[in-house]
Amino acid sequence: MKTVAVTGGSGYIASWIIKFLLQRGYTVKASVRYPDDPKKTSHLLALDGAKERLKLIKADLLDEGSFDAVFEGCDGVFHTASPFFLETENPEDDLLTPALKGTLNVLNSVAKTPSVKRVVLTSSEAAVSFNGKPRTPEVVVDETWFSDEVFCRENKLWYVLSKTLAESAAWKFAKEKGIDLISMNPALVVGPLLQPTLNTSSAVVLDMLKGSETYANVSVGWVNVKDVANGHILAYETPSASGRYVMVERVAHYSEAVKILRDLYPDMKLPTKCQSEPFLPIYQVSKDRIKSLGIELTPLEVSIKETVDSLKEKNFI
Repeated sequence: MKTVAVTGGSGYIASWIIKFLLQRGYTVKASVRYPDDPKKTSHLLALDGAKERLKLIKADLLDEGSFDAVFEGCDGVFHTASPFFLETENPEDDLLTPALKGTLNVLNSVAKTPSVKRVVLTSSEAAVSFNGKPRTPEVVVDETWFSDEVFCRENKLWYVLSKTLAESAAWKFAKEKGIDLISMNPALVVGPLLQPTLNTSSAVVLDMLKGSETYANVSVGWVNVKDVANGHILAYETPSASGRYVMVERVAHYSEAVKILRDLYPDMKLPTKCQSEPFLPIYQVSKDRIKSLGIELTPLEVSIKETVDSLKEKNFI
């Protein structure tokens, strides 16, 4: 089988991509910032096939050229590495620069590596639907939507802006250099954790289980991490795949997530009311393109149960 590279190999989505690639027989070169830190790498080294076909290589998003050695001899690249957190005092250094400069550093290394035939970029639904247009129940968001930089800055949506800038720059660079680029745009990713550390999206579910009386007034798209990982691989393997693929199983208000938790775990102390009213409306997201890759998205109820069971297993609950 072919050799492929995964950036940000210790991350939530990347870990599942690596697991599924190894299961399919690929040799994987994964970049990690701290290859000697067992908290970052032990779960990867324990994967089936890792001993024979997984190579961990130190690289940093902000170091130009540090991905040259990672991509050497690779047929494809999965670029997942990008910071993800929702609160920051210094958005430029914490989010915007690593996302934008990191993506361009990765693509610069790709441009120098003739063996690479396709790049699959982990973008986000954040780069799709934040443009100031109404998002109401009759609205259907699809891959033709792009988040607006000015809207994001005015509303201090720094993570959203980081993904928007990075994806926009990636498309421009890929066009200039003739790189076959595909963008995966998942919404809030939940489901089981492979890594031992808590990631930002799993923390959303964990926060609902901490005994607070209220939950946030948020409507958001949800998708299972295993579907996201499979989507990346199918986008790489499908010759006709192109462009963007939004990945959302369902848009649901936090109140619906709390109800699902209450049905699944009636003995848990869960929030009983929203922090504000009226509820932010839900909206629809087209599944046509992602289904064209042959993916059936996991129901939100299953994804939330898998998340909670995994959080218990890893002693976060």
